[in-house]
Amino acid sequence: MYLIALLLAFIAGISMAVQGSLNAGLGKIIGLLEATFTVHIIGATAIFFALFVLRLGNGNLKEIPNAPWYLYLGGLISVVIIYAVLSSITKTGVATATTAIIVGQVGTALLIDHLGCFGLERIPFTWIKAGGVFFLALGAKLMLLK
Repeated sequence: MYLIALLLAFIAGISMAVQGSLNAGLGKIIGLLEATFTVHIIGATAIFFALFVLRLGNGNLKEIPNAPWYLYLGGLISVVIIYAVLSSITKTGVATATTAIIVGQVGTALLIDHLGCFGLERIPFTWIKAGGVFFLALGAKLMLLK
């Protein structure tokens, strides 16, 4: 099960690089905010179809009012992510932008794990993990070299 989760994370990473590239291309044609809007409409349509036509969900939408308000900020953050990714890729290239994204993700994830934020299990900070983030940042610096 753990290996499946790692494989899914790997697939998510691949998907993010491809998605960012596609969104950046769309943004060059129709504009950055317009592309952000368009991909969210397409995504909302796809998930609507999966939930209500194909009935693929296994949760309970009736529980929406019971979730803490801050858990819904992911929707707003999604807009920031899409916009920032497509904007950065058009200026730095896919590899450099993705490297910076990963450094930001892992650094923030380390803090979230350590604090156990948002009801997630607390996973303590270690200096080995900090070293991993350092080497990711070093890799990001190397990606900037021409």
